[in-house]
Amino acid sequence: MLSVAVVGSGPSGVYTAQALLQQSLVPDVRVHVLDRLPTPYGLVRYGVAPDHEKIKSLQNSLRAVLEDERVTFVGNVGVGGPDGVSPARLAELYHAVVYCVGASTDRALAVPGESLPGSYSATRFVSWYSAHPDIGADPFARDALDGRSAVVIGVGNVAVDVARILARGADELRTTDVPRAALSALAASRVREVHIVGRRGPSQARFTTKELRELGALPGARVVVDPAELALDPAYTAPDGLPAVVRRNLEVLRGWSAAGAASGGPGDAAGAARRIRLRFFLRPVELLERGGRVAGVRFARTAPDGAGGVRDTGRYEDIEARLVLRAVGYRGVELPGLPFDPVRGTVPHTAGRVLRDGVPSPGEYVAGWIKRGPTGVIGSNRSCAKETVASLLEDAAGLTLRPVAADPLAVLREWGLRPVEWAGWLSIERAEAELGRSLGRGPVKIPDWPGLLAAARDENR
Repeated sequence: MLSVAVVGSGPSGVYTAQALLQQSLVPDVRVHVLDRLPTPYGLVRYGVAPDHEKIKSLQNSLRAVLEDERVTFVGNVGVGGPDGVSPARLAELYHAVVYCVGASTDRALAVPGESLPGSYSATRFVSWYSAHPDIGADPFARDALDGRSAVVIGVGNVAVDVARILARGADELRTTDVPRAALSALAASRVREVHIVGRRGPSQARFTTKELRELGALPGARVVVDPAELALDPAYTAPDGLPAVVRRNLEVLRGWSAAGAASGGPGDAAGAARRIRLRFFLRPVELLERGGRVAGVRFARTAPDGAGGVRDTGRYEDIEARLVLRAVGYRGVELPGLPFDPVRGTVPHTAGRVLRDGVPSPGEYVAGWIKRGPTGVIGSNRSCAKETVASLLEDAAGLTLRPVAADPLAVLREWGLRPVEWAGWLSIERAEAELGRSLGRGPVKIPDWPGLLAAARDENR
């Protein structure tokens, strides 16, 4: 039997387990999918916006893999941290370990004022409304949503997601699994204007057309685009040769620009309770302070430099805001006990085999963002996982010669850990359904560690 631990139960981890189940070279395989959290699905549960039900339904296909009799879900088991299992000790229990730990932190702006109250990563905001237990119910300054204006720095899908949640009415989110505290805070929010700002032009924005169009479909909200900023981008007026998704994005922006001009210009949003302003060619240089908290962002006006980048023009613009969210990319975090490339934010590897001092380390593998960096969409993890599993299977004959634990979970318990298995997760699901019924809603997420662990232990629920 080939005994494999997969660390991480998000898409890359579950696709790795699936690839191990579907292969025929080694017919007798046992897979334990470990996760630091007592809940499975990773970013599908804690990163996909609550109003994106179609994407969240991916949990159903991930669930089918985790319910396979050859797979065991092992939640509440950290790896590499001070309270978890070291990679060296984990390697004693399994023939192979595949690390699918993602890219768990965000990139910083590195500008003055970034640490002021009212300035947060979009990752933290997403984790809040997704009920990630590390965040807690009230992770923001109490007055963060009291201002009329918010600024989201970045022009990718995460930026669009957080802007959409800020601009969407709380009543529309009541049918989702948003936790109670977040829903209450959003219902009381005074934010009426959301600025999505990028330092380059619209042809270099990274959102998908579907996400972009969703902004224009929000009830009670209107998208405002400045035609002068669009015209600064040479590709806007000459889109031939651009990728299809970029051409579609430009068409959406062109439509909003024309609609604004027809109704009185980019400042006109009569009849709309909220405005979403898409801004381009603005680079953040400082977060402004008033009363010990964020009061706005100072941007340098940029322009195309003729070489695919931008240059500063010497002009500046301030945008008032009591909430600033940065959405400028993710970054991998070093897992103690594994080699790490701090420049790329990944674990060094060859076709998924972990490299220690440039040499493949027997039985250690990576897949997902910690392998290739935060690129691609959820489906990209499938081919990435298959490549890693192919390498593992090539090594399997040598790996299975080493004796491993007959019952790794028993050993983990001997080491003082308290794994949450699949029955515990099903108990959490039932508790969230009960919570939702008590509130007159569908299932509502439990947002804290004590609540999740208490629900997991109550398997008679």
